[in-house]
Amino acid sequence: MAWPRIFGWIKARGSLQRLSRWCFLGTLVIAPWLYGGTTVESIQITNGMLGVSLTLWVGSLLVARRWPLLPRGLVLIVALILMHGWWMVLNAHSIYDSTFGVFVPLAAVFPNAAGSADQVLSVALMLRATLLLGAVCFAAELAQRPVWFLRLWYAIAIAGGSIALLGLVQKATGARMILWQATMQRPDFYTFFATYYYHANAGAFLNLVLPPVAGLVVWSIARQARPFSRAVWITTALVVTLAILSNTSRMAQAVGALLIIAISVALARPAFRMIARGEKQTVLLAVIVVVITVGAIAQAARLDQPLGRWQDFSKQWRVDARWPANRAALNGVGDAGWFGFGPGTFRATFPRYQESFGDELRGSWRFLHNDYLQTILEWGWLGSALIGVLFFGGIGLGLRSYFKARGWSNRQRIFLASGILALAGVALHALVDFPLQILSLQLFVATYLGICWGSVGWNEDGG
Repeated sequence: MAWPRIFGWIKARGSLQRLSRWCFLGTLVIAPWLYGGTTVESIQITNGMLGVSLTLWVGSLLVARRWPLLPRGLVLIVALILMHGWWMVLNAHSIYDSTFGVFVPLAAVFPNAAGSADQVLSVALMLRATLLLGAVCFAAELAQRPVWFLRLWYAIAIAGGSIALLGLVQKATGARMILWQATMQRPDFYTFFATYYYHANAGAFLNLVLPPVAGLVVWSIARQARPFSRAVWITTALVVTLAILSNTSRMAQAVGALLIIAISVALARPAFRMIARGEKQTVLLAVIVVVITVGAIAQAARLDQPLGRWQDFSKQWRVDARWPANRAALNGVGDAGWFGFGPGTFRATFPRYQESFGDELRGSWRFLHNDYLQTILEWGWLGSALIGVLFFGGIGLGLRSYFKARGWSNRQRIFLASGILALAGVALHALVDFPLQILSLQLFVATYLGICWGSVGWNEDGG
């Protein structure tokens, strides 16, 4: 007799639903601090937190006896991607022994059909992919709830601002490694930033959060928020911008520069409106504060380091190992075929094509510095097409919703535009790096994609 009452209490109060949403927001904030999801332990913790969020969400749907508010196209594409990936796992042909560099054969269910080249790596990747695809769906429904939509926006800004601030503090103090880590063996070679061991990953993360943070500035000005609120978001946007400029990843800076230009154009209109309303003193004071803050932080942030790397660019780009790596990957595209070598199997299959380049392409490659080529190798043409529909189709739907919107609230327009801009930036960065292979970045991308897909269900009452 007690169980019906318990279920009735849960259903009436929506406890599971609220808890799932808070867990998801907490995962967004915490994931970048766990080394961005680049270590085994951090991946496991982030997967676990995301798994709890999605489990609670599914539980709330079962208790409420309702279907999630999701576009049918999103459900279909997610289902097809999962079917493709898990089929490759279930019909795996081998397991790669990294010690001896050989593939140990497995008894595949259908030997003549496509299957993963390394079942272990594919299982690990598909567990993560399943959670991330669930995150896309979760964010798509969360975007239908005005209050939680705003909380999601705040969570992204908190995550981005805190990581940017840590990176600037480390730059200012001359840290040779993440503050709580031991110094690297080679003090002349340290590319970490904030909690990320690799500066390009940190730069890609900062570029992902910059548009939403700047969007909060635009929104706070548009709704004439209190001066304190505007000051907080302007300061956060400045910190993130300076973090991008102080990061030593050239591609991240190039993408960041494009984003800053686009955001500056968007900010110009609210600024002119404030001037027109007679708030010239407010605008002038904001400009003075910005100039002083930028000057003060710029000196401490060691901006000479990224400038020095740009000076060496003309010498280094011709001998960069990523170009022969791309050629080696292209040699494997034909063998990958329609289904690929299996999700997550790049590190096991790439050495075969790397060998023909000899000393020109040395070392162990965990990721290719080109997310598109790596995706084709792992997922094949069919799987890559499905993922492309999810990613670029989401951007396209977001743009379509944005330009066809009628009666939307300012926050809907601004946040959707911010998400689209962030996705465009990471898509450009993925041409020469691997931002879409890093868990924390994947989680933010999944969130933005969910918002883009979910925007097709937005109505005219701001919901």
